[in-house]
Amino acid sequence: MDISVTADVFRLAQVFRISRGARTEAQVLTVRISGEGAVGMGECVPYARYDETLDSVTAQIEGFTGTWADLPDLVPAGAARNALDCAFWDHAAKKAGTRVWDLLGMAQPGPEITAYTLSLDTPEAMEQQAAQNAFRPLLKIKLGTPDDMPRLEAVRRGAPDTPIIIDANEGWTADVYSDLAPHLVRLGVLLVEQPLPAGEDDMLAEIDRPLPVCADEACHDRASLPKLKGKYDVINIKLDKTGGLTEAMALKEDGLAQGYGVMVGCMVGSSLAMAPATILAQGAAFTDLDGPLLLAEDRPVPLQFDDQGVHPPKTELWG
Repeated sequence: MDISVTADVFRLAQVFRISRGARTEAQVLTVRISGEGAVGMGECVPYARYDETLDSVTAQIEGFTGTWADLPDLVPAGAARNALDCAFWDHAAKKAGTRVWDLLGMAQPGPEITAYTLSLDTPEAMEQQAAQNAFRPLLKIKLGTPDDMPRLEAVRRGAPDTPIIIDANEGWTADVYSDLAPHLVRLGVLLVEQPLPAGEDDMLAEIDRPLPVCADEACHDRASLPKLKGKYDVINIKLDKTGGLTEAMALKEDGLAQGYGVMVGCMVGSSLAMAPATILAQGAAFTDLDGPLLLAEDRPVPLQFDDQGVHPPKTELWG
């Protein structure tokens, strides 16, 4: 089996801002696994929040010399293992002439309604973003500053009837969240994602949670679950955190068994990165796989998005 990795850049349709910074392009790594008459592909997005860079993740991928079965022992959970694991799944499906969901013993997946993300900006700009996207079935709002109330009110003015979820990206304190929470409920927010920094979130077990709180940066793989008890109601499963579809499916099963709701999220990447997650998202309480909708360019055979949501990939893309 031959494993190769290349760096690819996809321009964003507009500047994308969160509380930690802004970007104008998605920088991803594409893994190809070739051999036995098939080529499998996977994509990952190295994330600085987790001390990952394009160079460090490339080195992890290039340094991997084991088999698929060796992957969890040789590569830690994160972007490198994700791209490798998803490429192995794609390779296995193409070699067998079947689909990944058949290999998993699943029914054929269908479309899932996905959130569409509005990036952090001035209240006026976010109101305009909201008005332009009020037709979407679910909006995700990037917040995470001490002055978020005007932004939230502006978004609700722009999209008065659209369901909303909030992502604070670890940007609030316990006091800020406690002050905002009643207003989130008043404005019909369905979920708040990672309001406090991971590792500094014990207060979530002590203060009121009048709406569901979702663990994102605090939840990576199954090893994260014991630390979430009593603090979170929902877990956000992202392939780049779990280290691929294999661990993500196991985390979903364990999370549901322990009473957590499941959200399936993504980094800002191409359709290749979202493709495996469409399988994971089947039946999830919330799906946030809008990465391709934020791009100005995508893979040659992109995922299909319509009023039913995001559809599973065609075999030319993945799986």
